[in-house]
Amino acid sequence: MDLGLKNKVVVISGAAGMKGSIGETILHNLAKEGAIPAVIDRNDRAIEYVEEIRKNGIDALFCKTDVTDPEQIENAIKKISQKYGRIDVVINNVGVNDGAGLDATYEEFMNSLKLNLVSFFLIVKYAVPFLKESKGNILNIGSKVALTGQGGTSGYAAAKGGVLGLTREWAVDLIQYGIRSNAMIISECWTPSYKSWIESIDNGDQKLKSIIKNIPLENRMTTPQEIANTCLFTISDKSSHTTGQFITVDGGYVHLDRSLLTQEND
Repeated sequence: MDLGLKNKVVVISGAAGMKGSIGETILHNLAKEGAIPAVIDRNDRAIEYVEEIRKNGIDALFCKTDVTDPEQIENAIKKISQKYGRIDVVINNVGVNDGAGLDATYEEFMNSLKLNLVSFFLIVKYAVPFLKESKGNILNIGSKVALTGQGGTSGYAAAKGGVLGLTREWAVDLIQYGIRSNAMIISECWTPSYKSWIESIDNGDQKLKSIIKNIPLENRMTTPQEIANTCLFTISDKSSHTTGQFITVDGGYVHLDRSLLTQEND
């Protein structure tokens, strides 16, 4: 399906994760659709990713940015707008489950909010004038932790709850300009960081099996490609009347009745 994303300038934060991460997968799928990705990230892996995209004949830009620094975010949006003269989509993809729990210091808690929530606000704040011109849209990458809690991660949970709040607030604020605002809620997705977490805990294999058996659809983890597919559809004009929505791609993990999980899967 042609999603009509060719030559659309898509600002995406947090796209310089390891190969197979959600951000990196979205980034390369944007390029496959002919969109022009503008990466906001602090990791120099983005240099390699952007070079790879350009070799395939698609323009792309990397703005090295510490997204906890408001001035750096403002400068990144300026650089993007000066080069392309437009911004069509913002994908806020930054997310680090940093374990800032109730035992964290004030500074650690606030740093978690700056990274996982305030950066979303600032990127959209500076991109909004261009989104108004293009009648573009916003997609925030969220987490099930905002809905379910997790334990030991107050900063991340508060931030991701805030992301959902901002998603609907912006849908209301910007509806008069024809700008859509949606959120993707991620649950159990098999990424390099998830794999590292499993390998770092005691009885990791057992823990993984216990999680997988509780995913109703096909008893398997969601793939980053499945997330990317839904993201690209949501930001495209194929989803032109969708705004203010929390879209969950998780095989029914969060919302479906646990009676679906039969004894056979126990």
